[in-house]
Amino acid sequence: MKLVVVSAGLSVPSSTRLLADRLAAAVGRQAQARVEVEVVELRDLAVEIAHNFTNGFPGRRLAAALDAVTGADGLIAVTPVFTASYSGLFKSFFDVLDKDALAGKPVLIAATGGTARHSLVLEHALRPMFAYLRAVVVPTGVYAASEDWGAEGLEGRVERAAGELAGLMQGLSGAGREEPEALPVVPFAEQLARLAAS
Repeated sequence: MKLVVVSAGLSVPSSTRLLADRLAAAVGRQAQARVEVEVVELRDLAVEIAHNFTNGFPGRRLAAALDAVTGADGLIAVTPVFTASYSGLFKSFFDVLDKDALAGKPVLIAATGGTARHSLVLEHALRPMFAYLRAVVVPTGVYAASEDWGAEGLEGRVERAAGELAGLMQGLSGAGREEPEALPVVPFAEQLARLAAS
């Protein structure tokens, strides 16, 4: 299974990337099949994203990132909070993505911020955006404020969300599932004869 992680962190090191890595590692632990992880750092694609808006064509690295997201079995999308919403860079990346690329794709949403007061960004900004793109967003979103790092609770949310994403990825790919037993096919005429006889 292929898992793509989109991280919109701008600083180095980045708490956004740290959260993304923790989520990806947790999905790998909980999945029943081998998970191949690819990370897309939007910071490195900012100029190509801007050029895509002005000329309509993705650069080489942006095209590779868009293809990776489109071909993934699951997606983790993590953004820092800017002005009580996702970052402009984060939104711009999904604006240049094909409108059907995420249809039916399992997505785990997450965000980082300086204060817990911005935790609703998951519900009022990220979840509606991915619902519009027709993605299947897992029930548990993960928000990490500055005080959450090293505190009780964050790891539990990470594990719960990762388990939900791993389950959806396995369900859609068929990994870890047995084929259902085929039901016998009874011709229509025979069904009518049985009904008449009963």
